[in-house]
Amino acid sequence: MAGKRRAEPAFRQRALVPVLVFLGTVVAVISSLGAPLVPTIAVVDHISLADAQWSLTITLLVGALATPVMGRLGDGPHRRRVILGAAAVVLAGSVLAALPLGFGFLVAGRGLQGVGLGLVPLAIATARDALPAERSRSAVAMLSITTVAGVGLGYPLTGLITQSMGMHAGFWFGAIISALALLGAALVVPHAHGREQRPLDGPGAVLLGAGLAGVLLSLSEGDAWGWTSAGTLGLGLVGLLLLGLWVGHELRTDHPLIDLRTLRNPVVLTADVSGLIAGVAMYMLISMVTRFVQTPSSAGYGFGASIVVAGLVLLPFSVASVFSSKLAPLLARRTSTMMVLPIGSAISLLSMLMFLVARGSLWELFVIMAVAGLGVGCTFAVMPGLIVNAVPAHETGSAISFNQVLRTVGYSTGSVLSAVVLESHTPTGQLLPDSGGYQVAAWLGVAVWAVTAVVTIVLPRRGRSARTGVGTVVSVDEELLMDESIADAETAEDSVTAAPVQADR
Repeated sequence: MAGKRRAEPAFRQRALVPVLVFLGTVVAVISSLGAPLVPTIAVVDHISLADAQWSLTITLLVGALATPVMGRLGDGPHRRRVILGAAAVVLAGSVLAALPLGFGFLVAGRGLQGVGLGLVPLAIATARDALPAERSRSAVAMLSITTVAGVGLGYPLTGLITQSMGMHAGFWFGAIISALALLGAALVVPHAHGREQRPLDGPGAVLLGAGLAGVLLSLSEGDAWGWTSAGTLGLGLVGLLLLGLWVGHELRTDHPLIDLRTLRNPVVLTADVSGLIAGVAMYMLISMVTRFVQTPSSAGYGFGASIVVAGLVLLPFSVASVFSSKLAPLLARRTSTMMVLPIGSAISLLSMLMFLVARGSLWELFVIMAVAGLGVGCTFAVMPGLIVNAVPAHETGSAISFNQVLRTVGYSTGSVLSAVVLESHTPTGQLLPDSGGYQVAAWLGVAVWAVTAVVTIVLPRRGRSARTGVGTVVSVDEELLMDESIADAETAEDSVTAAPVQADR
């Protein structure tokens, strides 16, 4: 029995990263289930496309609300319980969405699935605490891109299953992989020993949740309600006002839901701002490409492809983003960690330019999405690592969760921007935009990626100047190395504290 107990931690160490990566991939795949299925849901449940869109909107909305709360709870001693509880909720939601009980139950199930969006930040925090420094850095990079790679996997899988076996089969597939993820997490996710339990900032959670709900709902439903309608504008303004009140509250309270003071660190600020803007540009391209591929050739462009083919076009995006987890460390060694962000933005900008000039055949779109995956993957691969190394260990879950929330807002904004531009170039009485709409949307995407690249260069330098003044100049990379040393020291201290407990286990 004693030998068995000694072998168990080694098994957990070996299995932890694959299980966490699988958990993150499952979350990404499930969250993307709604987008390809919206037209099918509308037909099966005899509802409008606008109503069917709620099967996607509710997931993003619940995820944006749950992620920061889960991140703060996960920074305490109950991280394992939060992970397993959230995974169980996702499984329950998957089963509820799969059962043929009607649209209301499907939306409820999709809402429960949205809780899973808060699992990736907790997986990153777990990897930081439970793994040696070198392994944790590569694991954090891989976990960060699961949210990107999962989208490219979810679309073709969903399309193939739905086309072959029907709409509900896609959700049953989500239930099966959710159950496997829950089982794996139960077996290997360790307890977070030595973590101080802090009170949850209830007022902050309410203000942030209501503010995000207002902004995301106005973005998601603006097309159906009308972008200049009183409902859309009023809801968006109220959301922004509540977010402003939330910022003031967080800066005053002793135990904030998200410690916004960490944004004074130029590394954290750069990762968060670039995550928001890059999320906009990423979803602009994904939305344009999937719509372009399915457009009938009678429109003068497009390929009239099925949902399966449209999903397959995104597959190179996923493959390249996974490969970027190996490329990003190489770029960091050859240049610097902070330089990976503008390099990734430049590669992504190139993909937008390619879409501008070369989209006449399917193979060109496959190449474009591979280039985009490489750029986006490099950009997102380093963001959590930068944050992890720049904040105290007890703030990891909360800080990564905030970055995830900003990405979610960026995704919604990017999807909306592409839709608005294409709608503005749709002739009166027609259903499809003219080809010029894609040109304008692509140029806008180029501009967004250019802004992202500039932000990733300028913000660290401005932060460095503000912090060093006229004294000794300290580079951002030297500053990051110092933060890594502090983080490693904290990890080592936590390991020493937890050693007796692990030995007992």
